[in-house]
Amino acid sequence: MKNQVSVLFFFLFFLVSTAQKSQYPTTIIADSLKENANAVVRLDQMDITIASQRSMNIKKQRVVSVFNEKGLRDIDAYQHYDKTTSIKNIEAIVYDAFGNEIKKIKKKDFRDQSAVDGSTLFSDNRVVYLDYTPVSYPFTIVYTSETETSNTAFIPQWYFLGGYYVSVEKCVLNVTFPNNLGFKKKEFQFSEFKIKKTADTDTRLSYEAMNILAQKAEDLSPSSRDLYPRIMMGLERFHLEGVDGEATNWIDFGKWYSDKILTGTIDLPESTKIKIKGIIGDEKDPIKKAKLVYDFVQKKSRYVSIQVGIGGWKPMLASDVDRLGYGDCKALSNYTKALLQAVDVPSYNTILYGDRYKSNIQSDFVSMQGNHMILAVPNGDNYTFLECTSQDDPFGYQGTFTDDRDVLVVKPEGAVIVRTKIYEDKGNTQTDKGSYSIDENGNLSGHISIVSEGSQYSSKSRTETLQPTEKDTHYKEYWSNINNLKLGKITFANDKQNIRFTEDVQVSAMNYGVVSANKIIFPVDAFNQNKSNIKRIRNRKNPFQIQRGYLDTDEIEINLPVGFSIEFLPSNFELKGKFGEYRTEIIKKENNKLTYKRSMFLNKGKYSNKEYDEYRLFMEQVSRNDNAKIILTKN
Repeated sequence: MKNQVSVLFFFLFFLVSTAQKSQYPTTIIADSLKENANAVVRLDQMDITIASQRSMNIKKQRVVSVFNEKGLRDIDAYQHYDKTTSIKNIEAIVYDAFGNEIKKIKKKDFRDQSAVDGSTLFSDNRVVYLDYTPVSYPFTIVYTSETETSNTAFIPQWYFLGGYYVSVEKCVLNVTFPNNLGFKKKEFQFSEFKIKKTADTDTRLSYEAMNILAQKAEDLSPSSRDLYPRIMMGLERFHLEGVDGEATNWIDFGKWYSDKILTGTIDLPESTKIKIKGIIGDEKDPIKKAKLVYDFVQKKSRYVSIQVGIGGWKPMLASDVDRLGYGDCKALSNYTKALLQAVDVPSYNTILYGDRYKSNIQSDFVSMQGNHMILAVPNGDNYTFLECTSQDDPFGYQGTFTDDRDVLVVKPEGAVIVRTKIYEDKGNTQTDKGSYSIDENGNLSGHISIVSEGSQYSSKSRTETLQPTEKDTHYKEYWSNINNLKLGKITFANDKQNIRFTEDVQVSAMNYGVVSANKIIFPVDAFNQNKSNIKRIRNRKNPFQIQRGYLDTDEIEINLPVGFSIEFLPSNFELKGKFGEYRTEIIKKENNKLTYKRSMFLNKGKYSNKEYDEYRLFMEQVSRNDNAKIILTKN
């Protein structure tokens, strides 16, 4: 009996001591949090202490249990630093599935590298990050860091949910600040999530969220920043790049930014001024001058990317860009501005969120926002916007990275919110014209001319920069409906004046048509089949968004083999709805010829989750009709 008691006591002692030593065992995570999750954030806490207008301390603790390789991206164990931001502490501890410590990673064990490739001028911009290869899954990482910065113009946005396929067990934000700096906040997408505000005074703000379940990615969803809860924070009295600032409206903000940050950054060597004036010559039109300057910048400079999270918005000196021939978005925009000023053309630094997902500067929240800079050149009552990081874009073309969004144009007399160029749906065109022949064995040979304009120019014009093998891969993916595709001569015409890109391609394919007995069966639409696989999503949660509409028009001549007659020809088809319009027509011609006409117009827009199935069925009908087949019978 005594022995049994001793064994039981020892067993209980072992369990208790083990429980005390183990940290964050994955076995105790609720099943609801594991569902659809590659990782579970056990704790995500940020403590921001704003001591003064010139001092901010940020402490982070992030505990993440990772279940598979895809979950590694949710660890987020990295920290940027530069001359205004120092890392006081950074470390991590790794635990196995049972919560037993298996590795301790000190600051010296983190990777430390430049945040900028191909540049020496930005040598102070660096990033420290954890490079950990797990032995097995699941495991848990406890990551902590502490940074100090004098830049209080940028208070980090706080995201309660970092993305898809990750759950959050507990999320905490604590902010303390003096009551004389004009602290402000703006909450987004709080209504659908249980977020508790635990403090909201004139010196403190705190939030806590518990048990946020993993969200599955759903096709065509808006950006996650427009779906999931986040907070923007700012100060009316702040500090940036060694300069104090104060702004309660965009007018004051623009004046401060122009006077204190941009002043002194656009001086150029006299030799460069003389060179650019020589290029301009006797030209008087400001836009034509700007076009010549833009061409000069594209030929002379290259873009270097600084990773998100670095520094403020003070550009490097225009004279340095002129000497070195490179810069980031701020530097190249500012350099272009300096050159334009040298030939008496006004222009304005423009701050925005650059991304294929359209995201606006929040007009009702005066603060440092955005992740990108372009240049605005006055053009009558509007602006021509210049993407100064591109060596290829046509003058004034915005593509899908900066189009159709609210941006901040910074003028000396004050900043203003304006909308960048909107490419209308019916202006985003692709026009196909060509022909193909089918022989008695079902083999195809043909030629197609594809002309792309508007936002479609953006994706198509990149084709001419591809290497031969990349080009081959591109077209075989584009025409994946054509088995055994062989490419012939390919030529491009990039009309940057009219922003029009033309592809001329010769193609051939064995056995495009299926030969069976005395019949040949083949799809009419060889060159522009809609292959969009719109997934069926049961109980869809998110709204969906068509970011950009377009208009495709095709006219293809089809030469049928001699000695065959048409047994079956698809009927003309027309489809109209809230999402767009689609129609096809087949016209019989003499000498065994057909003309196939197709048009597809899609509306951009935001739609509710309940409309998704209707859209899916619309696109299924388009896809089904695009694959409609002709049947020929041998005479």
